Amino acid sequence: MIRAVLVDDEISNVENLRTLLEKHCPQVTIIATAQNVSDAVKAIERNLPDLVFLDIQMGEKTGFDVLKLLPSRNFDVIFVTAYDQYGVQAVKSAALDYLLKPIDIEELMNAVTIAEHKFAKQIRTSQLDFLLQQLKKPETNVSKIALPMQTEIRYVPLSEIIRCEADNTYTHFFLSTDEKILVSKSLKEYADLLRPNGFLRTHQSHLVNPKYVKSWLKEDGGVLLLLSGEKIPISKPNKEMVKQALQQL
Repeated sequence: MIRAVLVDDEISNVENLRTLLEKHCPQVTIIATAQNVSDAVKAIERNLPDLVFLDIQMGEKTGFDVLKLLPSRNFDVIFVTAYDQYGVQAVKSAALDYLLKPIDIEELMNAVTIAEHKFAKQIRTSQLDFLLQQLKKPETNVSKIALPMQTEIRYVPLSEIIRCEADNTYTHFFLSTDEKILVSKSLKEYADLLRPNGFLRTHQSHLVNPKYVKSWLKEDGGVLLLLSGEKIPISKPNKEMVKQALQQL
């Protein structure tokens, strides 16, 4: 059983989430709710939940303010947001789950299942601490990314990522340390996350750190040769974008 606290500044959102959880996620028991930062901090400290559903934007304050005020954060968080707004990039880079309003039932069930898996495996990470560190930086100045693996969360400097390759709904990360990490998230998600940091989506299946590009080969209409000797295809729709980006390096 997962003991949860719901935090949202609109009571209708709290009740809607409560209804969805009761109907579709019976493994979740709601032990408290809160509608502002102060009450949220009190509810979490008093009830010691396993999981907190935390609204990002709450009037003049944010769900991140709740986390900053808690001396101990021994719980998992699923963020809830009305749109792709401030802080979502940091949430993604910390490999934390988030839901967009209106909440999709399948996405909610999947997020709860992931949280349940963490509890069962007793995975203890510093994801929330990492998130708060990321929030101190401009969103385009993220220096590390959290990659969720089966038994751990690996924090990888962006400078060590050579390239990423899609494998259906999974993504392979190829690192300069000769490691290869498989993550159960799509390449699109990482392309959106890493684009502000200069990573290039050369192809539907490939994302490249331009730092590791050696040259542009004219074969097959355009291929990137990496310092490692690997050749990465460039799709026709992305050719001009990739060429312009490389010229600006």
